[in-house]
Amino acid sequence: MATNYRNIGKLVAVFGLQGELVLVHRLGRKTSLKGLKTLFLEDKKDEMLPWFIESTRIKSEEEIYLKLEGLDTKETARKLVPKEVWLTEEDFEQFAGKSAPISLVGFQLWQGEENLGEILEVIEQPHQVLCKIDLNGKEALIPVHAATLEKVDKKKRQVFVVLPDGLLDVYR
Repeated sequence: MATNYRNIGKLVAVFGLQGELVLVHRLGRKTSLKGLKTLFLEDKKDEMLPWFIESTRIKSEEEIYLKLEGLDTKETARKLVPKEVWLTEEDFEQFAGKSAPISLVGFQLWQGEENLGEILEVIEQPHQVLCKIDLNGKEALIPVHAATLEKVDKKKRQVFVVLPDGLLDVYR
């Protein structure tokens, strides 16, 4: 069975001289990822490589200091900046905040009675969240904010929106 991975953020900097990295995450809550043994970095398109975690510690609400096995100098760690960081679906469920926008990935997006498709990615912006879906074979970015969000049904994994007239016509 293929493993599903979820993107949680990216490595943005090297900290110190011992190869420690700074991970900026979108998990929606302060965490040190305590207990997580492995994270994944995309080596080539759709090819995930495991990296084993030596230690982690909280830097801020959305940042973690991360020490990975085999990275003992600033120079070796720098090669991983700015790579995206992925967790297995199981680990993601354990560490993501339940109300974090990123937790909507995999939900179905609905407008009225029409299922627009599965939310493939969540892009957080200052005043809204964009949900990326595949709409009739085209990538569509659907804005979700106070004016468009109708409700979220977590049990059925559905997000209901009321979109402005003509928005979907751009993608059809």
